[in-house]
Parts: sequence; C-alpha cells; structure tokens
Amino acid sequence: MDDATRTELEAAAFRALREHLMVKRPDVQNIDLMNLAGFCRNCLSRWYQEAANARGIGMTKDEARETFYGMPYEDWRAAHQTAADADKQAAFEAAFRANVGEPDKG
Repeated sequence: MDDATRTELEAAAFRALREHLMVKRPDVQNIDLMNLAGFCRNCLSRWYQEAANARGIGMTKDEARETFYGMPYEDWRAAHQTAADADKQAAFEAAFRANVGEPDKG
C-alpha cells in the first residue's frame, strides 16, 4: 500500500471515529472515555491541533475543539455533558495523569 492510500484510509478511520462519538454516541461522557480508554474527544481535538501546529498551521485549543465538536466546546458541554460524581472525577485525575500529564488547574 502506498503512503497516500494509507493516509486516506487513516483519515477515513478518524472521520468514522469522530462520527461515532459525536453523532451515534454523544451520550458517552468524555470522563468515561478517559477513565476506560485513556483518551476522550478532547484528546482527539488536541491531537488534531498538534498535527496542525506541527505542519505550521496555527490552531488554538479552542479552534481545534470547535473543529472536532462542530460547535463551540461550551455549547457541546451544555447539550451533552452530565455531572460526574467524586469517584469518576478521582478516576479521571488518575487517568489524565497517566495518559496526558498533570491536569491544568487553571
């Protein structure tokens, strides 16, 4: 398989994952994804931003999130995010540290 075809297939898989998380399963909470899989929608948007930045395309965290979510992140949160109990929040802190680094408290 040539590199261009591989890249096209990888992009198609990414689009399918995004559609699954955004359209078919918006009920699945980011905190549950992070706690179980070590990544969530925000991670995917961050990886998108990092890829853009690595190619010299300026993109902020908010711009990447809006691109991934298809709307401002705060609108997504208002429409889909539910409150997490203390146990989920503690598990998230541990999962975030293990998979991303120290959480930004600011």
